[in-house]
Amino acid sequence: MTRRAASYDESDVRVRPGKGSRPRTKQRPTHDDAADAMVVSVDRGRWGCVLGGDPDRHLVTMRARELGRTPIVVGDNVSVVGDLSGKPDTLARIVRVAERSTILRRTADDSDPYERIVVANADQLLIVTAMADPPPRTGFVERALAAAYVGGLAPILCLTKSDLADPTEFTAAFADLDLPIVRAGRDDPLDDILTILDGHLTALIGHSGVGKSTLVNRLVPEADRATGVVSGVGKGRHTSTQSVALALPGDELPRTWVVDTPGIRSFGLAHVTPDDIVDAFDDLRDAIEDCPRGCTHLGPPADPECALDLLEGHSHRRAMAVRQLLVAVTTGVESPSES
Repeated sequence: MTRRAASYDESDVRVRPGKGSRPRTKQRPTHDDAADAMVVSVDRGRWGCVLGGDPDRHLVTMRARELGRTPIVVGDNVSVVGDLSGKPDTLARIVRVAERSTILRRTADDSDPYERIVVANADQLLIVTAMADPPPRTGFVERALAAAYVGGLAPILCLTKSDLADPTEFTAAFADLDLPIVRAGRDDPLDDILTILDGHLTALIGHSGVGKSTLVNRLVPEADRATGVVSGVGKGRHTSTQSVALALPGDELPRTWVVDTPGIRSFGLAHVTPDDIVDAFDDLRDAIEDCPRGCTHLGPPADPECALDLLEGHSHRRAMAVRQLLVAVTTGVESPSES
């Protein structure tokens, strides 16, 4: 039996209604009237910003649709439009993110390809380390130093709880890196650290329980950052849960800012190569131009012809100190004092 062909007319064609009569365009507004601001906090799709870097001109913003999934982090310099009054329940829009001068990155571990930006545009990295309770971890400091050098930040080692243990042996490991070291225990005056921070945007990092938030509360009394006692299990528990940029008291320009970050349990460096670290030092960067191709700068027996071994005096001592950083990065093995 032959099946009869169906017949159709235009009434059988389903036409999807348009979403509007306005034609689509790829043109985007230029936002020539956008105001400059700095991101000081991030929380669930909302960004706290300060206009013109003035901490008294705070507003809440969202990311404009045209930015897509562009990452926006604390320290970013952005352009904002919309309601800039900062009044309750108002919301401005971030329409541009400026090019970053520095970036502090980390990964969850040395095999994780996903990079997390801790803070953008910071001048300095204050690595807060307790001399006891919890004990100091050389491996963490080495990794933080590597991330700072690669990201363009000037590192500073900040010691807390130094009244509980002598820091001399611990700090000797970093002597040849020309690393500034300051003390910031509960009873230590903060004059030296305030001088170092003055006029800069400085990120603070450290394991949970090292006294980082206590230090922030001393520097910015109205900050009221959460503090707690280390649990004694593992590497401690987190006391600060979100990164936030805080302005130190004073009206001088440029303003002094510190970024308090959550306590870090691990500092992966999957994004860092040995050349990245060596390039942070002018004298070492010139020296490795004479290294053979494929040199990892780890020295004998892996690299018997590494040019770093030919350096003399302070440059050689610094090269050997940098080599220790390279070992920490390339092997992924923490120093014995980490345990």
